[in-house]
Amino acid sequence: MAVGELKYSIQKHDASTLHYDLRLEREGVLKSWAIPKGPSEDPSDKRLAIRTEDHPTDYAFFEGEIAEGRYGAGEVELWDKGSYEPIKWRKNEIIVNIDGEKLAGKHVLIRFQPEENPENWLFFKKKEK
Repeated sequence: MAVGELKYSIQKHDASTLHYDLRLEREGVLKSWAIPKGPSEDPSDKRLAIRTEDHPTDYAFFEGEIAEGRYGAGEVELWDKGSYEPIKWRKNEIIVNIDGEKLAGKHVLIRFQPEENPENWLFFKKKEK
């Protein structure tokens, strides 16, 4: 990763339930979403992504065991890592160009039912024209 590039990662997190944590560096923190079914490279697969609390940037590439009794207890495996470029970052829509080892290309986060469930987003790969 070149100097100045924004960090991107997805961590496979086997906590109380198995899920994948999407991390995007922004404004000095990692903006984070839990993706219960994991990411997909198929543009027709729209995956639920639940916004979670921000994390410190040094957590982007963490792998290991979070001890019992601590928040997020369980095994964390680095599933994908790299950098990304923001294309659009708005309140209800985020488009990024991911340069990871597994995911690549434009991906979208769009807020799903913002009035009823403000933390629920959809995450999917943007169809290339």
